[in-house]
Amino acid sequence: MERSEILKLVDHTLLLQTATPDEIKTVVEDGIKYGTASVCIPLCYIKEAARIADGRIKICGLAGFPHGNTSTEAKCFEASRVFCDGGSEVDMVANIGMLRAGNYDYVQREIELVKKVCGDRVLKVIIETCLLTEDEKIKMCRIVSDSGADFIKTSTGFSSGGATREDIALFRANVRPGLGIKAAGGIRSFADAEDFIALGATRLGTSALVKILKSEKLGNY
Repeated sequence: MERSEILKLVDHTLLLQTATPDEIKTVVEDGIKYGTASVCIPLCYIKEAARIADGRIKICGLAGFPHGNTSTEAKCFEASRVFCDGGSEVDMVANIGMLRAGNYDYVQREIELVKKVCGDRVLKVIIETCLLTEDEKIKMCRIVSDSGADFIKTSTGFSSGGATREDIALFRANVRPGLGIKAAGGIRSFADAEDFIALGATRLGTSALVKILKSEKLGNY
């Protein structure tokens, strides 16, 4: 698979607490240069990132990040701010505690409410697979499938583990047809990316691939 085709599936990501405005500007400019699907950045930088992007790349913001246990109202507000500030996609973190307690209706209703805020714009639901049993992962596949969300996503990158090949295969076997699958966390090479895509990932959350290209000084794709 050509590198340029892989990059079209990448959400080029910078979510560190230490991220500065200048670093965010670089991420946006690199995302445009290398043709990534979007840049995924903290909420406070969405407005300026959208100004810099000027429609040349999608800006993805966050709701309930990274723990997922804020209120539903807070997640809905954060999603609305993403769009008010010029963003075009939202990655939200599902409420893992409610899932583990068996409060499935709460988990699904929350996703539905955030999706209502998003409307026809893309919502990705992070389920933090490293914290779940296989049965819980399968349950979340079904909840996300039924919620109206557009993607199920493995990881925040801020917990104890990231995407695994086994989890992407499990997603593909258990989500509804047409639901997007985003692998995020621990994708450190183009070989990793190809593996995840072959298993069914339709979006990748990573910063490593652009860094590889910059280090190789390959220039534009």
